[in-house]
Amino acid sequence: MIPIHPQPVAGHAEQLRWVTPDGVLPFTGVAGDLPAPLAALRDDGTLAQVRVEPAAIVTTLHPGRQWSHDGARVRTALHAALAAPTGWSPAGICGEPDDGPLRDAAQGLLDGPVGDLARSHGGHIELVDVRDGTVTVKLAGACHGCPAARRTLRQGLDDQLRRNHPQLRAVTADPSRD
Repeated sequence: MIPIHPQPVAGHAEQLRWVTPDGVLPFTGVAGDLPAPLAALRDDGTLAQVRVEPAAIVTTLHPGRQWSHDGARVRTALHAALAAPTGWSPAGICGEPDDGPLRDAAQGLLDGPVGDLARSHGGHIELVDVRDGTVTVKLAGACHGCPAARRTLRQGLDDQLRRNHPQLRAVTADPSRD
């Protein structure tokens, strides 16, 4: 059994983040198809949405539902669904893509190791936008015009994001902003 434990989502009483080992599922974003136990909870109006993050699954209750009443059923269904990971798939491309986890991961890298590298050379990389799987950044300071900055974006940001976010289409530097 894959270990999971719930965490509240600040400002969203209808959501619980179920922390899992990293990479339990092969995609991130809103789940389209779900294994039968979770699909049943979505079909009966208990769950409004299930979103996969690199190390968590965020479940959202329909309005009027409460975790005190439905939490145990969701936990049981989630355990059963994680035992059959082939029943999971991301929402189809006709729906709105969920760029939230990708945005969070990109910002984390820019606040952390990728940004630290840029700052150590007198530069700065700022997240401008994440839309439809494309991460757009602004290169500033010593990064502006530096040939090595493009390699930092490819090897630092792009490669690290792709490991956990297969929906990533591209990392680009906005020429009007760098």
